[in-house]
Amino acid sequence: MGASSLSSNPMVVYAGLLGMVLLIAIGGGNLGATLSTCGSSDSSDHADVHQVLEPPLPGVIPGKERPKLLLAQDIDWPPYAFISEPPESDFTVAGFGNDFAKGMAPGCGIDVVTMETQWGKCWNEGKLGVGLETGYYHGCMTYTHTIGVRNRYAEFSHGILQANKPAGLITRLVDGVPHIDGNSNLMGKNIVDVTGWAPTSDTLGIVTNQCTQARFEGFTMLTPASVEGQSPNDVAMDYLMDGRADAIWIYADQAHNYQCGPGVTPQWDCSKWSGFGTNFSYIHVGMFGHVYNGTTLTLSKKGSGLNEIVNPCIDKFLQTKEYYDICTKHGLEDSCYKNSFFPASEEAHNIWVKKTSELTTTCADGYCPCPSAQ
Repeated sequence: MGASSLSSNPMVVYAGLLGMVLLIAIGGGNLGATLSTCGSSDSSDHADVHQVLEPPLPGVIPGKERPKLLLAQDIDWPPYAFISEPPESDFTVAGFGNDFAKGMAPGCGIDVVTMETQWGKCWNEGKLGVGLETGYYHGCMTYTHTIGVRNRYAEFSHGILQANKPAGLITRLVDGVPHIDGNSNLMGKNIVDVTGWAPTSDTLGIVTNQCTQARFEGFTMLTPASVEGQSPNDVAMDYLMDGRADAIWIYADQAHNYQCGPGVTPQWDCSKWSGFGTNFSYIHVGMFGHVYNGTTLTLSKKGSGLNEIVNPCIDKFLQTKEYYDICTKHGLEDSCYKNSFFPASEEAHNIWVKKTSELTTTCADGYCPCPSAQ
């Protein structure tokens, strides 16, 4: 094909222009030298091409003197991610992740913009959500670094909390007795996943039943479709309470965190969770076999390069008094990495971190012990 046919083919012209745009996004400063050879050799005739300081996002002016990061969160997971109410703020995004990101930025020479999204736009039904896939933002905050499918699509930053997010199993109570007890290996049972949340559905089979020391097997995992305007945790609870599921595979502290009270604007149905200890209870807590690490600052698209920016900042901020202050503000001292500003004290553990075999609680407390301990 000759030069004349190239110029008369609009698709070829479009492809050439698209290639130049991609070079601008990827090549950074190198493209400036390339462009300067296309015209006058006088470099003053050409504007300097801006150095790329962070992964480029469509529709976002990049940082000019230092990296500018857009980090997103949903608002239905206190104390990690929620809406802050007056007088603290005017209904802005809030939580441990938001405070950590904003706190680390000044001392690390970066700018951070936090924004609201939906968890399903970060990770949804076993794959990246549209927000991370197409670049609405650089990363999503406060994701647990789980084993399994997430690592094939995404990468996690360093942790900002220790491995503090054990998994659990919730079942309904019938006259105070669990529908299935802790000795069950779940054979023939329907287990509902909280779609888009950790623990992910592929990890139930790799954790150990702490009452029997055996693996769970022979169960059917249900993954409900996302429901617009409804929390995936609420959807899973509906499956349990109407009998479609025998248990929920869920964070071991989720029922505790969803007890409604002052200071938080609930983005879930409080009535579905008010029966904790009366209508439903955990039969397993304290299971850590599903994770590589605890709560991280960012989940980002695999190969994005975001970790190269945030990991040194995380490591530096973990050593500061401001980190300690954020931990105490959100009541997460027990889960935070201890630095020199933490007072020396005997380490305590929340109920949901303990192995089920170590529990001295009852089903009425919301945490059933192993049947042999009852």
